[in-house]
Amino acid sequence: MKVYITSAAPVAGEATKAKVSPPPPPPHQHQQAARRGCRSAVVTGLLAGVLLFRAALLTIEAGASLCPSTTGCLDWRAGLGDWLYGGSGDAMEEFMKEWRRGRREASLLDPVVVEAAPDSLDGLMAEMDTMLASYDRLDMEAVVLKIMAMLLKMDRKVKSSRIRALFNRHLASLGIPKSMHCLTLRLAEEFAVNSAARSPVPLPEHAPRLTDASYLHIAIVTDNVLAAAVAVASAVRSSAEPARLVFHVVTDKKSYVPMHSWFALHPVSPAVVEVKGLHQFDWRDGGAIASVMRTIEEVQRSSMEYHQCDASVVREYRRLEASKPSTFSLLNYLKIHLPEFFPELGRVILLDDDVVVRKDLTGLWEQDLGENIIGAVGGHNSGEDGVVCIEKTLGDHLNFTDPEVSNALKSARCAWLWGVNIVDLDAWRRTNNRESGFRLWKMGSLPPALIAFDGRVQAVEPRWHLRGLGWHTPDGEQLQRSAVLHFSGPRKPWLEVAFPELRELWLGHLNRSDSFLQGCGVVE
Repeated sequence: MKVYITSAAPVAGEATKAKVSPPPPPPHQHQQAARRGCRSAVVTGLLAGVLLFRAALLTIEAGASLCPSTTGCLDWRAGLGDWLYGGSGDAMEEFMKEWRRGRREASLLDPVVVEAAPDSLDGLMAEMDTMLASYDRLDMEAVVLKIMAMLLKMDRKVKSSRIRALFNRHLASLGIPKSMHCLTLRLAEEFAVNSAARSPVPLPEHAPRLTDASYLHIAIVTDNVLAAAVAVASAVRSSAEPARLVFHVVTDKKSYVPMHSWFALHPVSPAVVEVKGLHQFDWRDGGAIASVMRTIEEVQRSSMEYHQCDASVVREYRRLEASKPSTFSLLNYLKIHLPEFFPELGRVILLDDDVVVRKDLTGLWEQDLGENIIGAVGGHNSGEDGVVCIEKTLGDHLNFTDPEVSNALKSARCAWLWGVNIVDLDAWRRTNNRESGFRLWKMGSLPPALIAFDGRVQAVEPRWHLRGLGWHTPDGEQLQRSAVLHFSGPRKPWLEVAFPELRELWLGHLNRSDSFLQGCGVVE
């Protein structure tokens, strides 16, 4: 049913005395004024109805009610109809019917119609004015569809803006701050001109600790000097026995010189730090590097198909994730080949570089892994509810449309987290697990590890790993309870886009009086 609203007939004014009464305006001016008044009233009524209707929808979705009683709702609708149309609520009822039908038909609108929809209230009023001028009436169905087209057009603009915002935030998260670039160059220069920056790391008298099982060994694989400095400093500060700590910092060839220079000039005594570049490892026949490269190639192939699965904002996010330098960085995949790096060690704590240690790591080091290979936060037993996943499931990371994956794994099983892990290297060597031959789902080093260690992961208490500090700010109780804070996510603590209060926690482990940090503007 179509509803039409025609322009009102001009109403003659009351008779007045001739000597004070101006000449009556021409009839066409009465009609134009009436049309303008009608147009304004209808537009105001339509928009009021739209806003109230959408508010009602939002309220209903939130589980609330706009109406204290059924009678109240009926009174409201009738009253609104009287206010808008000067009669009963029937006109309002018809409008609501058209609106609901328009919502159903909106998804079927021709994209050309949506694109041609008015961009603003002024544009809508202008089109309604034209309609009144041409036909002397308003077709309510046409007006509702125009509003629907406007809403769709606005929705597309919002989605486009979200994608642009996501892209801009992604670019901000990838950038290397000028201060960090300056620090790297300054340290490399210091290595060239200052013999102290070239001194052995560790000193020769501490070298036996590197393979001594009585010490607590911590591995950090990174090319970020500043991040490694904070991770090491925070672990030493939080340790009950810092003399037991031995840090193994593994980096690439381009970052080796500044990394070595930093720890040579900033010793963390009584703890010991070893800095080693990939070029300094004995790779024997090069099998480890070849294995890592096969992993990267598999990720690339999987990524090509993964990005074709739909055409949505989610796909745009996946593409952004795939464009991160770390996605195809050799360092990002080295942690799934730890036994080749530390052939003389039986156990190691593996930390990501974007962490802050707040409590003694001895409890994690002494974690009983049983026959498992790795200890990680992932799922925990909540009693009657069974196992609750801390973050995601295997189905969120792996492609279960591939028979090799779906036949071997369960998609509902909790995925565990990289970032803070205790690893039994001897058990790893005995299993000789390899991740090749599987089609991965998401990018990064976690999916192949999920496959390789399935069924061999020991759950550790969630307090050992508070993740996601690059995505959100946790509550104060979580911060106090957690032993290790992990800045996983785009808002890394060394970036300006980081959450200010969390960034201060990270910066608190840097010496603000250090000449290198001050000279490059890392600290003020």
